[in-house]
Amino acid sequence: MNVAAYLVPALFVLLFLFALVRKIKLYDCFVDGVKEAVPLVLTLFPYLAAVLILSELFEQSGLAAFITRLLAPCFRLVGVPTEIAPLLLIKPFSGSGSTAILSEILETYGADSYIGRCAAVCYGSSETVFYISAVYFAGSAKKRLLLPTAIALFANFAGAVLGCLLCRFL
Repeated sequence: MNVAAYLVPALFVLLFLFALVRKIKLYDCFVDGVKEAVPLVLTLFPYLAAVLILSELFEQSGLAAFITRLLAPCFRLVGVPTEIAPLLLIKPFSGSGSTAILSEILETYGADSYIGRCAAVCYGSSETVFYISAVYFAGSAKKRLLLPTAIALFANFAGAVLGCLLCRFL
């Protein structure tokens, strides 16, 4: 018997029983929560739309390919295979775009190859920095984006370098 399969339904039942004992109007509380969520969604939408549109423009304009070719020697210098450079450049902008690039890399080089392992580690250890920044800073009163974004991008790059270094030994 899988306990995890019963955990969520059990939590819902316990929540309903708790609300019943405390005489809390559960449906009204739910509706009030949804009412508070609508302004948040309206605040987030322009930021998310901008990030998604700009990430698609970055990829479709050829700028991503140009920057990849430009930075390939730098990647090679720090031990990152140039074949995964497009993945490293797209991941901060687009999760779905980077998933497509990862699929192409794994299809071309195989999952057990050095390049495939590096791509998988870099994909798993990095984040869509600009998407997360848009979500986080949309609700923030102070819009100081530069330093946190730069730190997150550096952390993505450092994770890629260290991940590729570890893949050499595995």
